[in-house]
Amino acid sequence: MKNLFLIVLLFLPFFYMVYGFYYQDLIDPIKYFYTISGYTALILLFATTSISLIKSKINLMKYRKIVGLSSFFYSLVHLINFIILDMELDLMFALEETFDKPFIYLGMIGFILLLFMAITSTKRLFKKFVKYHKVIYIALALTTIHFVMAQKALTIALWGFIILIGIIGGLKIKYYTSLN
Repeated sequence: MKNLFLIVLLFLPFFYMVYGFYYQDLIDPIKYFYTISGYTALILLFATTSISLIKSKINLMKYRKIVGLSSFFYSLVHLINFIILDMELDLMFALEETFDKPFIYLGMIGFILLLFMAITSTKRLFKKFVKYHKVIYIALALTTIHFVMAQKALTIALWGFIILIGIIGGLKIKYYTSLN
């Protein structure tokens, strides 16, 4: 029952996005999809990496996989918006845009890392690739930079994301150095 509630909760931004597309008078639907899918993917990625940091206080480890896969889902929606709506399936133009704008290829690299983790998140593959799942921190850094660069101006919210990634990174470094 808890998993079902969590899944419904994790899909609320998607339902809101679809609702807004059909029932709101959107000026720029492409930007609307970018904003909601990007914010949601990034917030869920932060949540995924933070779950292990708070496990001594609140153990949510059994939910980390579903939160991480939800982050991947919203990243996929973000990519689909880029390829289908923004680039209109012109893959050569999409490739040119990717290499012309650094924030796009940082996002693409982050997506590829998330894709790897999503594919290897089954029980059998996870056991084999668990040590490589630490690339989530690289994906988090790349997608945060992607997000900040896409905004073109540093706002308080963006500084918040930058500070959060610094805190998460610092805590993880402290955790791994204390193991040795």
